[in-house]
Formats: sequence, C-alpha cells, structure tokens
Amino acid sequence: MLKNNGGKKGKFKKRITLIMLASLMVLAGCSEKTTKEKELETKIGELQKQLEKSKKKEEKKLNEKEKPKVVKVVDPNTQEVLKTFSTKEMQSGSNHEKLNKEIENWVKSLARGTENKAGYDQRMIPDKIGKDGQIIKGKPRVILEESELLEKVMSALEDGGTVELPLYVTESGYKEDEVPHLGEVVVATFTTYFNKGVAGRNKNIELSAQAINNVIVGVNDTFSFNTTVGPSDEAHGYQKAMEAVNGKLVEGIGGGICQTSSTLFNAVDKLAVSYVEKHHHSVNVGYVPKGRDATVSYGGVDFRFQNTTGVPLLLKAYTNNGSLTVEVRTSKANQNRIKR
Repeated sequence: MLKNNGGKKGKFKKRITLIMLASLMVLAGCSEKTTKEKELETKIGELQKQLEKSKKKEEKKLNEKEKPKVVKVVDPNTQEVLKTFSTKEMQSGSNHEKLNKEIENWVKSLARGTENKAGYDQRMIPDKIGKDGQIIKGKPRVILEESELLEKVMSALEDGGTVELPLYVTESGYKEDEVPHLGEVVVATFTTYFNKGVAGRNKNIELSAQAINNVIVGVNDTFSFNTTVGPSDEAHGYQKAMEAVNGKLVEGIGGGICQTSSTLFNAVDKLAVSYVEKHHHSVNVGYVPKGRDATVSYGGVDFRFQNTTGVPLLLKAYTNNGSLTVEVRTSKANQNRIKR
C-alpha cells in the first residue's frame, strides 16, 4: 500500500510540475508578445513623427513658393534700405515687363535725381591750389551704374535678398607730388576784353574768373564750369548786368560770366581736350569771334570738357584793367608729353 501511495504521489508531483511549466511558458509567451508589441508601437510612433515632420516641411516649402520673394536695395555707405521690390507682380509675362520698366524708371531717377532730390550721380568738383600752395580738396566723381543695378535687382527677384548700389567713385587724375610743378609752363592761353566801366559785369567776370583760378584738371577728369563756379546769384556776390536770353539782351543777375566760360573754351581748345557739353549764345557776342562762344547758366546749359591731353593741367584766370586772360599750364616734365 505504501508503495502504491508513493507512486501516486510521484505522478501527482509530475503533473503539478508540468502544469507549472506550462503556465510559465504561457506567461513567458505573453511577456514576449507584449515586448514585441511595444517595439512595434514605438516604431510606428517614430514613423508617424517622421511623416508629420516631412509633411510640415512640404507645407513650408509650398508656402515659401507661394510667398513672394522680396529684394531690398541698400546704400552701401549707410546701409539704408532705399526701396523694396516683390516677386508678387511677376506671375505673368506682362507683369514681368511692367515691373522691369518700373524698376528701370526708379533706377534712372535714383541716379540722376528729381526736382526735389539730388541723384547719386555727382559731377567732380575739382581740387584747387590755395594761396599757401596747399591743395584744397573738392569732391570725386560718383556714378551709379544704372544698367548694372537694374540687372542685379531683376536677378535677385528669383530668390530674394539684398542688392547694394553699384557706385563707382573716380578721384582726380593727378599725383600730389606733381602739384608744386603744375604752374611751370603755359601751354595754352586766350584773352578777351570788356568795358571796365560797367561795374556789375566787371564784378561778375572777376568772381567767375576767381572761381576757376588755380583749379587742377587731372588726366581724364571732366571739368564742369557750372559745378566749379557754382550759383551766380546775389548770395554769392554776383550783380545785375546785361545777358543774352532767348535772342535778346536783358538785365539779370550774373550777366558776364559767359565771357569767362567762352575765354576758357578758346584757351583749352588749343589742346587735345574732348567736349562733353558746349552751347552757343542765342545772339552774337562781341568779345569772341562768331561761333567761338560757350554760354552757361547754372542749373541749365553748361560748358564741360574732358582732359584727354595725357597730362594734368592747371587753370589760371585773372582780370587786368578791362581784360580777362585764361591760361592752361602744366609742369616742364609734362610739356613734351601733352597732346595738342
């Protein structure tokens, strides 16, 4: 009996052990399944995040494409934003052409100025030699290159951005160590005469002659009479005198300065200069032969020439008892190099 009971107990123990092992296996299987599910859920979550991120990127790109690009035009010296242009108006060919014309007109007014605002283009104010022999600095020539600016703005409209004004600055074409020698040789001269008894005209000729006296005209410099002399008005000491206006002689402030510009023309005309601007009077004048005059009017017609002689020049102008003389000088070293 004892033997048989022992056998039954052994079998029972084996069954219990098998049941426990089976339960453990089931539990282990459940545990393994839960871990895989978690891993899968994690991967799905990561994929969803990536998809969401990718979706946002696409939406951002789409919005950027739809959003107009902006171009800022700035002054390179001050970094001031002068104007902004947008691609919004470039959706069709006709709008593109319209915008191109709009920018072209704006560039032109920016360079040349308007009635109310000076442009970026600035004529050179030449340097002078002072009474003490020192150089009195003027201002360099400044040019805003219109076609270059237009091209830069139109190109930038594709992606937007900033465009700086293409400003080109030209200093006078001479060296400072040449200055003490520029008055050594007279290479051209011309004299005209006036009635010294006419006080107003006499004074006006004297003032305008002083304004161009000792002016340095460097190699390839462009000399402007109006820019150099400045306004011929009462504020600058000019007086009333007869002047030619629309074919008639009338009284006006500054009458007589055209004799200075005409005398200068006849002097530099003996050299190989190039004329940028020159006009004749509407009436014949008595101080130079017919067709040898050069009329000027501040804010209007001007007398301009470029020094293409190959050497720097010095202008001398002075009045003496009813005569006006303009001389063009240079150094002895340059005398044989000057083009006539």
